[in-house]
Amino acid sequence: MALSMETQLQSIFEDVVVNINMLCFRMFMDTPEDERTKLISCLGAFRQYWGTLPQESHDQCVQWIVRFIHSQHSPKRISFLYDCLAMAVETSLLPPRMVCGALISSDSLEWERTQLWALTFKLIRKIIGGVDYKGVRDLLKTILDKIQTIPTTVSSAVVQQLLAATKVVEYILDRNACLLPAYLAVTEIRKMYPEGQLSHWLLGSVISDFVDSFRPTARINSISYICLKAPRRCSLLPVVNNSGAICNSWKLDPTSLCFPLRGMLPFDKDLFEPQTVLLRYVLEQPYSREMVCNMLGLNKQQKQRCPVLEEQLVDLVVYAMERSETEEHFDADIGGTSQLLWQHLSSQLIFFVLFQFASFPHMVLSLHQKLAGRGLIKGRDHLMWVLLQFISGSIQKNALADFLPVMKLFDLLYPEKECIPVPDINKPQSTHSFAMTCIWIHLNRKAQNDNSKLQIPIPHSLKLHHEFLQQSLRNKTLGMSDYKIALLCNAYSTNSECFTLPMGVLVETIYGNGSMKINLPGTSCVASGSVTPLPMNLLDSLTVHAKMSLIHSIATRVIKLAHAKSPHALAPALVETYSRLLVYMEIESLGIKGFISQLLPNVFKSHAWGILHTLLEMFSYRMHHIQPHYRVQLLSHLHSLAAVPQTNQNQLHLCVESTALRLITALGSSEVQPQFTRFLNDPKTVLSAESEELNRALILTLARATHVTDFFTGSDSIHGTWCKDILQTIMTFTPHNWASHTLSCFPAPLQAFFKQNNVPQESRFNLKKNVEEEYRKWKSMANENDIITHFSMQGSPPLFLCLLWKMLLETDHINQIGFRSVLERIGARALVAHVRTFADFLVYEFSTSAGGQQLNKCIEILNDMVWKYNIVTLDRLILCLAMRSHEGNEAQVCYFIIQLLLLKPNDFRNRVNDFVKENSPEHWLQSDWHNKHMSYHKKYPEKLYFEGLADQVNPPMQLQPQYLPIYFGNVCLRFLPVFDIVIHRFLELLPVSKSLETLLDHLGGLYKFHDRPVTYLYNTLHYYERHLRDRTNLKRKLVHAIMSSLKDNRTPGWCLSETYLKCGMNPREDNVWTPDDTYYCKLIGRLSPGPFPNCDWRFNEFPNPAAHALHVTCVELMALAVPGKEVGNALLNVVLKSQPLVPRENITAWMNAIGLVITALPEPYWIVLHDRIVSVIGSPALTSETEWAGYPFALLDFTACHQSYSEMNCSYVLALAHAVWHHSSIGQLSLIPKFLSETLKPIVQTEFQLLYVYHLVGPFLQRFQQERTRCMLEIGVAFYEMLQAVDQHCQHLSYMDPICDFLYHIKYMYTGDSVKEQVEKIIMTLRPAMKLRLRFITHSSMMEMATSAAAAATVVNLFNCFPVCLPTAYL
Repeated sequence: MALSMETQLQSIFEDVVVNINMLCFRMFMDTPEDERTKLISCLGAFRQYWGTLPQESHDQCVQWIVRFIHSQHSPKRISFLYDCLAMAVETSLLPPRMVCGALISSDSLEWERTQLWALTFKLIRKIIGGVDYKGVRDLLKTILDKIQTIPTTVSSAVVQQLLAATKVVEYILDRNACLLPAYLAVTEIRKMYPEGQLSHWLLGSVISDFVDSFRPTARINSISYICLKAPRRCSLLPVVNNSGAICNSWKLDPTSLCFPLRGMLPFDKDLFEPQTVLLRYVLEQPYSREMVCNMLGLNKQQKQRCPVLEEQLVDLVVYAMERSETEEHFDADIGGTSQLLWQHLSSQLIFFVLFQFASFPHMVLSLHQKLAGRGLIKGRDHLMWVLLQFISGSIQKNALADFLPVMKLFDLLYPEKECIPVPDINKPQSTHSFAMTCIWIHLNRKAQNDNSKLQIPIPHSLKLHHEFLQQSLRNKTLGMSDYKIALLCNAYSTNSECFTLPMGVLVETIYGNGSMKINLPGTSCVASGSVTPLPMNLLDSLTVHAKMSLIHSIATRVIKLAHAKSPHALAPALVETYSRLLVYMEIESLGIKGFISQLLPNVFKSHAWGILHTLLEMFSYRMHHIQPHYRVQLLSHLHSLAAVPQTNQNQLHLCVESTALRLITALGSSEVQPQFTRFLNDPKTVLSAESEELNRALILTLARATHVTDFFTGSDSIHGTWCKDILQTIMTFTPHNWASHTLSCFPAPLQAFFKQNNVPQESRFNLKKNVEEEYRKWKSMANENDIITHFSMQGSPPLFLCLLWKMLLETDHINQIGFRSVLERIGARALVAHVRTFADFLVYEFSTSAGGQQLNKCIEILNDMVWKYNIVTLDRLILCLAMRSHEGNEAQVCYFIIQLLLLKPNDFRNRVNDFVKENSPEHWLQSDWHNKHMSYHKKYPEKLYFEGLADQVNPPMQLQPQYLPIYFGNVCLRFLPVFDIVIHRFLELLPVSKSLETLLDHLGGLYKFHDRPVTYLYNTLHYYERHLRDRTNLKRKLVHAIMSSLKDNRTPGWCLSETYLKCGMNPREDNVWTPDDTYYCKLIGRLSPGPFPNCDWRFNEFPNPAAHALHVTCVELMALAVPGKEVGNALLNVVLKSQPLVPRENITAWMNAIGLVITALPEPYWIVLHDRIVSVIGSPALTSETEWAGYPFALLDFTACHQSYSEMNCSYVLALAHAVWHHSSIGQLSLIPKFLSETLKPIVQTEFQLLYVYHLVGPFLQRFQQERTRCMLEIGVAFYEMLQAVDQHCQHLSYMDPICDFLYHIKYMYTGDSVKEQVEKIIMTLRPAMKLRLRFITHSSMMEMATSAAAAATVVNLFNCFPVCLPTAYL
């Protein structure tokens, strides 16, 4: 019968104990060699037994041995048994990790058994060197846990023995012993002792000193000045809706509001502080809610309360109350500059509470707590107005108790004992004064409906307000001259009996009474007679609930009319009012979301083409700040529409294509990639199956977006990128080429793609020959029906417009009505192909024209085709001409035709001049737009159904085509997005620069109606920076033409600085103006809040003041007649040179501003930072170790240096580089690996230089790993290559430990083993001390393997020298 393991071990070790007793009295005479021999002899039986044990029993066996030893009472016996264990480990009989683990985890190891404690840790200290580094890490954690069991007070007599554990910890943490990566040790220590928590007293300063040794590593991984901040000011602030704002730089922990820090390093305390100033700043910005959700990782699909966000919203309300209190001339009836903040707060509150990111009752109670005793009452009506917005819309679906805390707030803010007088209801602010009364009415209504006992009597102070509302309700005739209707809607929106009357008046006002009809542009188009929309002041005075009721009523009516196929178009007042309601983000679900996902599909399904045309016009000319996913969704709808047979109608097809063109060209550079990557599985849905012009426009937008965001920086191919499938699908749908001058502006990967996918083009000679052939056929046909049949035959070459041109050229007239029939049969969709061919034919014709009189005749005929015969609209013809891919002389001829067509006849110029002179772009402020619109169309009627052809036959045919309703559009507005493209085409070809200047002189005024003029200018100057570098006059002309067109509708100082307008706008060839440092300081200073006139951002080009300031500043800088490199250096000098205009205490805010501006400029402007870095790295402070006698990490600590007035140039450049790179796109950052390997690596030779480079790049490794892993790996290798150079150059290295700690941080946080193969070879070449520290990077090395093999051979020889004697029991 087999004996159990315990029995056999008992027998073996009892024999060992017997031997101990026999040997003990002789041991003092033995030499160390004798002792070693005896120990091995005692282990002989155990060695043989151990060899028979299965692997899975080893751990259990060692634990039994430890228990056996700990059961002994004699210290000498324990000591000898421990020596036996040590020998077993030394001779590789027992694994050291298993022995150490069993010793520490033993229940018998208690601090009270001081001798056992001391002997145990002495043994661990002796054998732990053989434990692998992961085992040492686990042992360290267990030892620290064991030390924690020692009480805070013990007898001093036992302290010395307890310190044995401290010595083990010291040995583990000894950098020179290098038992494990120190990085792993500090991670375990920081887990056990987080920031601010002291380690056990027994460890003394061992732990704190070790943790402090990692502070340099933590500093390397931190933005150098992120902690330098003052109250209500943050060092780094984004621009909301800017491309850099959507990156990972601004992520915060949603529970603590701290920056997410990688690794358990001892970062500066300020980095663990909640970034409340940053979040509040973003919350203050209009249209910031998406960025807030992105920063905090909030998902609208998951209902999750975010207390920190809730708290900041409350603080923002308190701040608004403070501003209202201190605002000069504050009048509750008039409002003040804080009005915009209250308006914005209302929108934010509704969004975040609606999606349950914030709790309404919690917020109200918190507000009460923070306002108590403050005496802030001037803004109380505005606060109640904000609360009313949410209450009125949600009280019916929630419990009354959720809203009762508002009455507590009322008691605090309305302390009056007497009745508050009724305000002047002719002023819009009167609705705010009534807000508290409206809240009480909603609460009371809810209590009545719920039969609640919580009914609250009307407060005495509100009695006059309440009586006024009751009296107004009894008055059945309500006028629109004051705000009484708004008051009633706000108070009774949850009471259907009372709400019907005031809402009915509003609805009736914009619907019209049904009897009056008015004409719209075109023929046979009649609409309901109401033309005056509801003013914005009135809409702003309605609660969100009332606005939702109004917009729901409008949408329902539109769908109803669409189903009924009403012969009358919608009333202009209804269309304009609906457009205005869509600007309110707080009613998004019924607003723009309902417009795109419900209204449009319903109208399309009903085949209500007139209403569909109306909705597309609204989107083209009246929408503002529509979120990009809605715009791309609409674009997808439009491409689907284009394929439906019913939309193959001149006017509707023109509208669909014009709207699609606007949507494509209006996409922001930072919006393109996120939106189109959503359609990668099916790119067809966002591409046109047949419109080459729309697909070309998309490619141009894609080229611009990838250039501005530096997406392709450092890449030579589109393979593996998000746009590959899109481009390939476009080339399948509409194969085409690009002219070389256009292609040269594309990012390199796009250029390569189109060169590889070149499409053969039909020769101009063949085109001419085919047209001549068709013309001969026409001349030979006498029967009109034959002509119609032949030229409208499906599959016929698209040459009909060429034929009409030739006919006019030779006969001067078209007198056959059959040609109109041909055009109608061809259809609007197929006619575009004819226009395309006609554009190519025109270039050929003009190229071969004799010039002079012949040329004049050609342009006159072309003009007649547009304006006299109405064969093709000007905007479509110009678009086709601008999008053709002509080279050299033919390209110049094409642009010459465009110029002549636009300017030589007066037709278009007159239309532009009159439209610009008689109209204002501020449609939201107008009540008479329709009258001006009709007046213009009567003077310049649009003919879209070839009416001119019918007029020219003998006798003239009187046509009455059914026009779709036109509420906003005309040829001038349709031409604007085409003009954008024309300007870009002209910029690409140097010889036509003068022609472009002429176009801008005559047509530039149209930019008064451009919805994004500054953005267009910014994109143009950015994308064509290389082409415009030496064409300063053209740049100036472009800026002047667009900006001067807006001067009548903008307040002074809204865009360009006074200095630039005075000096930069005036061309002085003999004495070119060169801006000085003061100019740049003042320009950067404009990015601080306040310098620009405030406005209603809902209708502005930009969503908030910071975005406006950034773009206008960049436009001005790019417009300067100064090379980009010089401008970039001047911007850096704003903080790198001592400037009297830059206050020292605000230096980081200025760095933030420079970072924002310079990263929004083209590469030549920001790449100069690399030159500054090179200069600093080559400076004596970093190349000579004697130059700076101090601690290098103090030298590079910008915050400490700045506060002590001891900063140096290198710390300033470091801080500024961090500011710039923090705001950089990942495309811009992707140049850093190349910069490191090609520029910095050859010059880095000292430790200071190496540490400087690590400080530069360290804070951005997390972004590289998340957004561009390839760059992260390249940087990792470059760091080792630089270390290798420094190791070879320097005789002595003083900062090996921080360097190695940083490299381990990179391994464990970012690269893992991805760069192991490359760096292993480098590590093998380093000096022994460095190699020892970095040996865990590669896990193993040839040297270690050789050492292990030698040790194993020694052990085998040693055991062979001694016979093995097994005890009798074992046999």
